[in-house]
Amino acid sequence: MNIPNIFQATEVAQLIERINMLSPSTKPLWGKMYSDQMLAHVNVAYEMAFEDLHPKPKGFKKLILKLFVKKAVIGPKAYSKNSRTAPVFIIKGSRDFEVERKRLINYLNKVLSLGKEHFEQLESHGFGPLSSEEWNTLFAKHLEHHLQQFGV
Repeated sequence: MNIPNIFQATEVAQLIERINMLSPSTKPLWGKMYSDQMLAHVNVAYEMAFEDLHPKPKGFKKLILKLFVKKAVIGPKAYSKNSRTAPVFIIKGSRDFEVERKRLINYLNKVLSLGKEHFEQLESHGFGPLSSEEWNTLFAKHLEHHLQQFGV
């Protein structure tokens, strides 16, 4: 899988161009989400990095995340179609498409402006400290998966 580098302006611009190809009526090639839900779903990863909206896992749950989930999330292997989603990422009901699209673009621009150095060994919500390359994979692999899901 070719994972975009969200610390490079040209690659962020390409991602934003693809995001802007989406519309509220864009249908997925697989899965059950609508485009507004997908954008809100992708935004959860950024919320965990930048906002205090989701409780941090503790104890046994954090151990399970580090031992079993981390490799799948930040490893090089692409996510499979219709793979299981953590409960916090499940978006129920409809969302405002334009609000969610703008939030995602703003998050991408925030990552770009903070730069690679900001993310080096930054504590993640559930995986502990990550390298900037792992942060890039965490954000970009997930986004790439869902942009492909919606054919953009």
